[in-house]
Amino acid sequence: MFKKLSRAFLAVAVFIVVAKVNGQDPSEKIPLDAKVKVGKLSNGLTYYIRQNKKPENKVELRLVVNAGSILEDSDQQGLAHFTEHMAFNGSKHFKKNELVNFLQKIGVEFGADLNAYTGFDETVYILPIPLSDTGNFRKGMQVLQDWASNLTMDNTQIDGERGVVLEESRLGKGAEDRMFRKIYPLQYEGSKYAERIPIGKDSILKNFKYDAIKRFYKDWYRPDLMAVIVVGDIDPAKAEKMVKDYFGSLKNPATQKERTFAQVLARQKDTAIVVTDKEATNFVAEIDYPFYKTTPETTAGDYRKTLVKGLFTSLINQRLNELTQSSNPPFLYASTGFNSYARGYEGFSGFTVAGQSGPDSALMAVTTEIERAKKFGFTSAELERAKKQMLASIEKIYNDREKSESDNYVQEYIAHFLQQEPTPGIEWEFDQYKKMMPTITIDEVNAVADKLKQNEHVFVSLQGPAQNSISLPDSKALLATVEAARKGDIKPYEEKAVATELLSTKPTPGTITSEAKKDVLGVTELTFANGAKVILKPTDFKNDEIIMSGFHKGGTSSYGPEDKYNGSYASTIVNQMGIGDFSPTDLRKALAGKVASASARVSGLSSGISGSSSVKDFETMLQLAYLALTNPRKDEGLFNAWRSKQKSAVQFAMADPQTYFVDTFYQVMYNKNPLAPIAVPKPEDFDKIDLNRSFEIYKACLADANDFTFIIVGSFDVEKIKPLLATYIGGLPSQHKPAQFKDNGLRLAKGNISFNVKRGTEQKSLIVQMYSGEIEYNEDLALRASALTEILNIKITDDLREKMGAIYGGGFSGSVNKYPYSYYQFVLQLPCGPENVDKLLAGAKSEIIKIKTKGPEQTDLEKVKKTWLEQHKVHLKENGYWAGALYNIYFQGDDIQRTLNYEKRVNALTVDNIKATANQLFNDKNVLQGVLYPEK
Repeated sequence: MFKKLSRAFLAVAVFIVVAKVNGQDPSEKIPLDAKVKVGKLSNGLTYYIRQNKKPENKVELRLVVNAGSILEDSDQQGLAHFTEHMAFNGSKHFKKNELVNFLQKIGVEFGADLNAYTGFDETVYILPIPLSDTGNFRKGMQVLQDWASNLTMDNTQIDGERGVVLEESRLGKGAEDRMFRKIYPLQYEGSKYAERIPIGKDSILKNFKYDAIKRFYKDWYRPDLMAVIVVGDIDPAKAEKMVKDYFGSLKNPATQKERTFAQVLARQKDTAIVVTDKEATNFVAEIDYPFYKTTPETTAGDYRKTLVKGLFTSLINQRLNELTQSSNPPFLYASTGFNSYARGYEGFSGFTVAGQSGPDSALMAVTTEIERAKKFGFTSAELERAKKQMLASIEKIYNDREKSESDNYVQEYIAHFLQQEPTPGIEWEFDQYKKMMPTITIDEVNAVADKLKQNEHVFVSLQGPAQNSISLPDSKALLATVEAARKGDIKPYEEKAVATELLSTKPTPGTITSEAKKDVLGVTELTFANGAKVILKPTDFKNDEIIMSGFHKGGTSSYGPEDKYNGSYASTIVNQMGIGDFSPTDLRKALAGKVASASARVSGLSSGISGSSSVKDFETMLQLAYLALTNPRKDEGLFNAWRSKQKSAVQFAMADPQTYFVDTFYQVMYNKNPLAPIAVPKPEDFDKIDLNRSFEIYKACLADANDFTFIIVGSFDVEKIKPLLATYIGGLPSQHKPAQFKDNGLRLAKGNISFNVKRGTEQKSLIVQMYSGEIEYNEDLALRASALTEILNIKITDDLREKMGAIYGGGFSGSVNKYPYSYYQFVLQLPCGPENVDKLLAGAKSEIIKIKTKGPEQTDLEKVKKTWLEQHKVHLKENGYWAGALYNIYFQGDDIQRTLNYEKRVNALTVDNIKATANQLFNDKNVLQGVLYPEK
């Protein structure tokens, strides 16, 4: 349940001294969580079974294969991943398309629920199964068994899938991929990891012999390399019997290939590379220290090392974050960590996205912080804050231990099987945190840097735009920058004391003028004298989670073109400058050990506040919200730094073909209206922002509590939190002005419009088609439009992907909107090869015409209905769902009964009313079509 932090290195002698002083035995074995049943069949297959009732009536199934692209032969590059695709293309019990068809019928959505992934060392199949039908569990196990041993690997189906896999490969192509393929082989030079990227080689994907993929499946899909994971609302004994029934008869090959693990060599010299591309959009620099071999955690001493190393990484990243939030940031973003693509190895690395000062300055800044940590370590105050934060985070997980989702456990068991990561259970981990954290010393944390001193040979890379106007360092200069940082005049980190209380004086509490209960929704409505309303829905879905969402009608749509950028970025700017007397860095320090957040927003139609907290930090969340609404902080230095970073971030955005295309599409979609949303900001846009005006707009949209509605959902007692609500919400200032938003007249383009854009060197195209129009809004129409969208996407997958093999992903998104005026919008996106544009347009059009003339197939409609109803059962016990549902009721005015009778409304959908909706919305009156083609 608790995701482990990075593995750690620490001098054993230091640990043992501390451990003995505190009465801890570092040799104590890390136990296995008693709540999970781990077993192994006689054929070597491992299984994990855990009963978990969240979500109810659902089970998460996984087939984990300890084999990935690293095991491919030279003629198999990309076929580990291709094998994963073939798992959905026919097996002993499910012919081509039958598997997806069956799973959709029981409410499993292809892509969103049913999925799989292939890595260098593993392949994982993901199968969540609803248990509304008692036979579904057995069917799910049959699917896993077929994946494990019964794929048909039909030659015709293999050829049919080539196009889909090649389209997936095409999706990844572009500047980032081209630069990665030059840098990555040097990063892992001398290792097989440098030669086996999971997507493989297009030349092999197009032409491999059938035997090559069948050989991979036979060699590596075998029980001694597999795990079956079953977590959910099931009887463990029955689940274990089913695992034995379905997987006990699987046999390993008579002659087995050895499952080897590729080595990664320690770097013996400093190396650097500079790679540019004319379509790149940012300068990214990275410094990698040598990889070293790791060993699995088995003892409490190992666990302590993990905590220590997690603290080390957290502390250095906090320093980098402080630089990002300073008035003169040396980079846009920077981070460090212990990581690796190679199983059993890790290395320390620093990563940065350069800003106005350039990539060499960004690299210098990151390397300097690494060197500062190596030379001087961290301060006791920094360590204590990090300890508090880590303890607070795991305490929240511990408090919700009985209400954790099954998926969290699944991820932990996958790591246990593949990498022997311990899975002792949150009770043991929380206990160790409480014992170990207070005893971890600053010397232990600082000693983590010793690993970096043992072999300081680094690999440095710089990638970015190929611009003649910019002079970039060469590889020698990159290494010189690192060396200069090492030898520079580095001073120790200076700690600045900050206040611990967010508010020096609390607001005067307001009075409740009315209180009403809506039992049908399970909410209590409070109205305060200042005009603010609070909607309270206490739940038991989580023990330690509270979500808040506040809104106030009125936003940037009330302002003209002259304030477009001042308004659009108002809340973003203020959030960059802090609140009250606290800069962002000071606020982080003041909140150490608390699980609470709140941030304001100013959008087109509304302004508001969003927040979340643990139960004990609920008041802190309210204080943060109060300060954000009443006392935003103005800091010209931080504003100028933010503006500089934004200009740098988008300086080369238009070099990316798809970004250029999207920007063009938006201009056409809104007829170049100056009030159109900002799709792709330009550097010069940020020069149009006036800090004082943005600040003024922010306050105008958020300063009046009248007609402000706060929705609070989670684990709380209404009576107990009333005094806090009276203080921080009832105490908000009010001008008692009615809140309303403005329709500024912005409309989508009318008529049939078509355009093409030629951009980019890769053979990639993107089709975007938008159907739109004004229509009278009602909730039933909105529901039917959503169903129509999902049905169309089923057909897109069936016909354009599976039959044509012309796309990997893509489809429709659609909605009917009530505000600021009633209109609908359907958008089709299809990434593809330029040679397939015409047939894909014709195919999509054909699917629309079929539904308009004959209506959808009943089976497709039933799939959508079943999926929605299964999802709804889960959503009903999620705080986030209810926060959204209540927002729709109190902001949009959705009908309460329609919200509560969702199942009845879904079941009322018919072929005829979906057909009628298709004819109503796809009337061909307003169709905007844009196609991106490559330059050649």
